[in-house]
Formats: sequence, C-alpha cells, structure tokens
Amino acid sequence: MSAIHHVQGLHDQLDRVGVALAPLGLRLLLAWEYWESGWMKFTGSNWFAEIQGAFPFPFNVVPPEISWFLATWSELLGAIALVVGLATRYVGVALLILTLVAWYSVHAGHGYNVCDNGYKLALMYSVMLLPLILLGAGRLSVDHWLRRRFGG
Repeated sequence: MSAIHHVQGLHDQLDRVGVALAPLGLRLLLAWEYWESGWMKFTGSNWFAEIQGAFPFPFNVVPPEISWFLATWSELLGAIALVVGLATRYVGVALLILTLVAWYSVHAGHGYNVCDNGYKLALMYSVMLLPLILLGAGRLSVDHWLRRRFGG
C-alpha cells in the first residue's frame, strides 16, 4: 500500500472519530459554561435589578425578575440538554438568542463585563453554537439515537 493510501486511511479514520467527538466536545464545553452562569444566577441574588436602568430598549421595560428567571433557566436547562444532546438544534438557537440578548443588554458596555472588550465571550459562544445548530448534536447524542430509533 502506498503512502497516499495510508494517509487517506488515516484521514478516513479521523473523519469517523471527528463526526462523533467534535460535536460532543462543543456540547460539553458550552454546557459547562452555560451551567456555571445559570448556577451562579440560581444560587445568587438578582443583580439585573441593579443594572436594569443601563439596559437598552426593549430590555429595560422587562421586569428584572422575568429576565433573571428566563436567563437562569435557559442556561441551566440548556446545559443539561447539551450534555445529553437532546433537541440540540433548538437549544442551540435558544442559547444563541440568549447570548446575543445578554451581550446587547448586559455585556456590551452597559453593565457587567466578563472580559476586556465586552464581546469576546459572546462571539466565541455564538461561533461554537453555530455548528450544533447547523449540523446537530452528532452521533453521541439522544438526538442521534431518536433519529435512528424513530426515523427522520
């Protein structure tokens, strides 16, 4: 067998492993981040109330208790869904929306900022969510099992 065939065989094996592990890695890393953020909100006090005046319209008209509740539970339930790979595309869209709203209303110079420039983490999370939204959870997921079990 030639060197080209060996390289092609290696690439084929990496493709098979990558299809399973790459989405799992993204799901687990994002789940960790969203869980930590949600858990901080769940166990902490509602600091949205302190900075609501800095929120841009229309987020400044939503009561901070509602915003806090939605952010907390979207992050916690979304993290759990990402870990098991359940409804991953829909959860990905929900978390992308949450991330963009959080960036626009909280992190983009209007209040709480978790990094030097205010957009780096939101951009990273958004870019990481896109493959999950567009390609799904991958083979190591409940989504994949359900699709194989029930078709479609």
